[in-house]
Amino acid sequence: MLLFNILLLLHFMAFAGYLFLLATLWKDIAARRDKTGLILGIIILLTGIGLVALKYPAVNYYKVVPKLAIFVVITVLNVRFADKPFTRAAYYSLAGLMLLAALIAVTRV
Repeated sequence: MLLFNILLLLHFMAFAGYLFLLATLWKDIAARRDKTGLILGIIILLTGIGLVALKYPAVNYYKVVPKLAIFVVITVLNVRFADKPFTRAAYYSLAGLMLLAALIAVTRV
């Protein structure tokens, strides 16, 4: 149980860090970005996989599958704009998808 809680805390902190990273780009979407978003994304994916693995027989697939699809779309957007500034549509899509993933995470099913 302790390992699950530690992974959940790391998952939440990485998620909050990525949202903070998007929030810092609010005023200037065309600002230069570093690899922090990539690192936080990898942490989010790895801790998510770890959380599912620890809870395996009783996994809530109604939450896991949509969040996985959302994170795949977020990854594709980040790869597409790796060396370029975000367009306004891409930035709002990233922010909206992250908030949708957060909403799925806290909703009871």
